[in-house]
Amino acid sequence: MSSLQGEKAAGVGSEDQYRALACDTALSTLVAVVLYVLLKVSLDGFRQWRARISVLIVGSGPVGLTAALVAVRSGKVLRLTVVDERYRSALLCRPQQIALDPRSVKFLLGLGVDFDNMEGCWHNEHFFTRIGVFQEYLLSILEKKKQSVDVQVQLGTKFTDEYLRRVQQSEGPRIIVVADGSCGDSCSVLGISSDYTVESCHAFGANASIERLDQRQVPTPEIRAHSLYFDLSAYGVEALREHRNPAAKSGFHLKIYGTFRNRYMALVCPSSDTRMVRFLRHTANSSIMKNIFHQSFNAYKTDIEPRLSDVTHHHMQCSRRLFEVQLSHKRVSAAYIEGDNVAVTVEGEAARVLNFDTGFDVNLGLPWYGVPCGGLFYRTATAVDQADVMEALSDKMQHSRHVAQCFKQTGLTESMFQ
Repeated sequence: MSSLQGEKAAGVGSEDQYRALACDTALSTLVAVVLYVLLKVSLDGFRQWRARISVLIVGSGPVGLTAALVAVRSGKVLRLTVVDERYRSALLCRPQQIALDPRSVKFLLGLGVDFDNMEGCWHNEHFFTRIGVFQEYLLSILEKKKQSVDVQVQLGTKFTDEYLRRVQQSEGPRIIVVADGSCGDSCSVLGISSDYTVESCHAFGANASIERLDQRQVPTPEIRAHSLYFDLSAYGVEALREHRNPAAKSGFHLKIYGTFRNRYMALVCPSSDTRMVRFLRHTANSSIMKNIFHQSFNAYKTDIEPRLSDVTHHHMQCSRRLFEVQLSHKRVSAAYIEGDNVAVTVEGEAARVLNFDTGFDVNLGLPWYGVPCGGLFYRTATAVDQADVMEALSDKMQHSRHVAQCFKQTGLTESMFQ
C-alpha cells in the first residue's frame, strides 16, 4: 500500500516538473521572440532613419523643380542635382502663364510655397502666374535648402551619354526623374522607349496665339465662354437650324488665357457630326478659324485690354481647322537600370501631353504629382532589396496610367467644358 502511494506521488511530481519545464520553455521562447522583434524593429527603424538616396532631376520646368522640392522635403535625399540645358536667363524670361488649380495650390502650400510673396493673381481659388516667376521662386527655395541637403543646380548643362557616364563613375544616383518636356531626349540617353500611346479625348479643338508688344507681361485670370455658335452663313453653313435641333450637342467652349502681352485662345467642342463641325474640320480656308478667334476675342476680352485690330489680326497664329484632341502618354513611364542600381521615373510633359495640334500642351504632371513621387523617394531609400524598388516603380506606373485614364474621362470637361 505504501509503495503504491509512493509511485503515485512520484508520478505527480514528474507531471509538475514537466509542466514547469514546459512553462519555462514557452516563457523563454516568448521572451526570445519579443527580444528579436524589438531588436528587428529597432534596427529597421534605425536603418530607415539613416537611409538616404541621391536624386538627379533632368529638367527645371515647373514639374522638375516641384520634384526637387518634394525630394528635399522627403527627408530621405542626401544629394540632389538638377540639370537643365537652358541657362537661368532663358528659364526666367519664359512668357507663358501657368494656372495652378486648387489641388496644386494645396499641395504646394504643404511644400512651403508662399503665394503671397509671388507675382500673380487669384481667381476662383486658382493662382495665375508666369512660368518664369514660378521657376524663380522654386529655385530660391532650393537655394535655402543647401544647409540641410547637398543641392546642386546645374543650368546650362545638357544631359548626355557623357554626362551620365561621369555621374556613374562618381556616385551614381539611385533615382533619376526625367522632366525635360515632350521634346526632350533624356529617355533615349537612358535607354527608355520613346513610344507613346495615343488616345482620343472625344473632342475637337483649335488654338490661337498672339503677341502684343505694347502690352505688359501681367498675369490674368482665365476667361471662359460656353455654348457658342458662329455665323458661317457666308460660307454656306447655317448654325441656327442646328442650334434649334434638340438632338444637336452643345456648342463650342472658348478659353482665353495668358498675360496681356502673350494671349492664347483654345476652342473646343465635344465630338459630333453637325454640319458646322464637319465644315470646320475639313475646310481648306485657313482664314475662317482666324476670323472666329478674332471675333471671339473681341467679344469676351477683359474691359481693360484693347480689341484686336486688323493689324494684330494678321499677326495671329492659329490652327487651320478643327483637329481631334488627343492625349498621348509614354508606354513606359518608369524603369529600373539593374547594372547601375538606378530607378527612373518620367514625369510631366515628358510623360503625358495633350495635343491641340499647335503645341499648346496641357501639363498633367503637377496636380497629380506629390504623393506618389514622395512615396517613391521614401520607398526607394528604405528598400531592402531590388524587389522593393521594382514594386515601388510598378505602383508609380499604375498611378501614371490612372492619371491618363482620369483625364480622358473628366479632365477635358474640367479644364474646358465648365
